[in-house]
Amino acid sequence: MYYYKIEDKLLFSNEKYDGLEEVNSEEIIESEDNIYFLGKLEISKSRRSFSVSDPSLLFLKEEGLKLLKKLEIEEYKLPKWLISKINSRKVTYINTEYPNWKDVLYHKHKKKWKVNVIGLGDVGGTLVVGLRLVGGDCISEIGIYGRNESKLKRWDYEVNQILSTFDDVYYPPVKIIEENELFDCDMFVFCASIGVPPVGTEDKDVRMVQFEGNSKLIKSYAKMARRKRFKGIFAVVSDPVDLLCKSAFICSNTNEDGKMDYNGLAPEQIRGYGLGVMHARAVYYASKYKEAAHYMREGRAFGPHGEGLVIADSIENYNDDISVYLTEKTIKANIDVRKTGFKPYIAPAISSGSLSIVATIKQKWHYSATFMGGVFMGARNRQLSSGIELERLNFPEKLYRRIENTYNKLRSIL
Repeated sequence: MYYYKIEDKLLFSNEKYDGLEEVNSEEIIESEDNIYFLGKLEISKSRRSFSVSDPSLLFLKEEGLKLLKKLEIEEYKLPKWLISKINSRKVTYINTEYPNWKDVLYHKHKKKWKVNVIGLGDVGGTLVVGLRLVGGDCISEIGIYGRNESKLKRWDYEVNQILSTFDDVYYPPVKIIEENELFDCDMFVFCASIGVPPVGTEDKDVRMVQFEGNSKLIKSYAKMARRKRFKGIFAVVSDPVDLLCKSAFICSNTNEDGKMDYNGLAPEQIRGYGLGVMHARAVYYASKYKEAAHYMREGRAFGPHGEGLVIADSIENYNDDISVYLTEKTIKANIDVRKTGFKPYIAPAISSGSLSIVATIKQKWHYSATFMGGVFMGARNRQLSSGIELERLNFPEKLYRRIENTYNKLRSIL
């Protein structure tokens, strides 16, 4: 192995990197800080950085859906000190194919984040209420932006007046911001939407109906993030989250000549928040079906917030019939609410939005879509100070094929 130092950051690699200051192994062994592994992966299908949660990730040849698979235990000739740091989640993989890979070295995971939200419709407004209620210990301030001044003032008045009495609970203040302040934050939350299908269009997947309009809208903010050299999280809540994440990634990394130069948002900076509510809906329906009651303890959700969703009743004791039943009920839950005459936005705003965003900031496990081999795929993960850690599982073959079908479909769309 080769060992390096850039300012106060310690790095190592299997191949020699010219132009870096070399140091001896003792310095990196004794360090209690995060250390960085330098490697090379195909830039168009790989993240710029991630947490090394398993020794096998140091020998990764390519990224893809298999990132979710727990590999069979192999003997890796790694020193004990390195295994210990990996087990402590103190190793970050940096893909040096990215031109701005050194930016990873200077990222710090703050305890409290400033969160800016664009789009104060049904989902955005409810999401802000949720952040105000549950984000006091991890959010310093909530910025809100929209084109309707009266609506902004309404949310400023209303949300800042949400307060419990006679206690010392901190509620993050809500502040109206200007458009040029949108990326002066740690997390930008995109809740804006064009052309939400009205109640009465239950025969269509309304998320896909929104894609064309919302993709045009998100591209302008992806470009803005590039110009601002935004270093935080670009969170997508508007539908369809998976495809909008991909649109934002492509647009942000395309230069004025129309070529991908990868100087915009890194893949791991972009997250889609739509799967949390699908898990919550699966729990709801499982609670009403005795044979599926174990889902809450054993089940998992994968994929998009809509068609292509995969609900697994259990990983260790997978039952395909129960899983398909829960999947169908969960997908149709959106339509069922619309048939009552109301738009289904409360549960998505809170379960996929507020609660999952707070879990992200707190480095806790949650559901969101992250970049896997060129596809933004929903799965259980957490955002550590060393990078994203994906939950890796031993999948039954039938379940994995279902997830793989969804992955391939998403890849074929964009």
